Amino acid sequence: MSPSPLHDWNLAPQAAIELQKRLAGRVELEDRLGPVSRIAGVDIGFEQGGEITRAAVVVLAWPPVATGEFEVVEQVVHREPTRMPYIPGLLSFREVPAALAAFARLTTQPELVMVDGQGIAHPRRLGVASHLGLWLDLPTLGIAKSRLCGRHAEPGNEKGDWTPLKHGEDTIGAVLRSRTNVKPVFVSPGHRLSLPSALDWAMACLGRTKLPEPTRLADRLASRRG
Repeated sequence: MSPSPLHDWNLAPQAAIELQKRLAGRVELEDRLGPVSRIAGVDIGFEQGGEITRAAVVVLAWPPVATGEFEVVEQVVHREPTRMPYIPGLLSFREVPAALAAFARLTTQPELVMVDGQGIAHPRRLGVASHLGLWLDLPTLGIAKSRLCGRHAEPGNEKGDWTPLKHGEDTIGAVLRSRTNVKPVFVSPGHRLSLPSALDWAMACLGRTKLPEPTRLADRLASRRG
């Protein structure tokens, strides 16, 4: 799958910030997805001291088999020179180009994409999952291990407990206890999904760990642990 170009990537930081503000207005936060039979998990790692970006995409069959295990349909790793240094709030400009190249190598079309990172839980409402969703024109959600912005109460200790993540007057995500008595994850819609649907999909894809299986497997592949 090769999406049509949305914009140029060769931007100075201030120009990238202004672009984020414009693109955020194009993010859809209502459900626009059809039947799901394939879910892609995406994560980004780095090699050679950050000089090389390593994008991993794992496509899983939905629903899981009767035992609860997910079938891996396809997986791709793409490496390329890192385009932008680490700048807080501009992570998508560092990571999305390699992710798009990985998606271009897929022979399987996913209907839903789960990203290790933020969706709209971002100061300008355009985290990696939202930016990638706009490029792919696919429903996306972000599952982050830490908070980028916003405030929240502590969720309950049981699996499935959650509390809203607020930024100003906006609810930008949910702090989800994905495993009992384990640190929560931060779920936010990326594109073409509502927050309730993002939460439902995150919960539906949980296995034995705190991370949903699509991003857990992508994380392992991006980190060269599998």
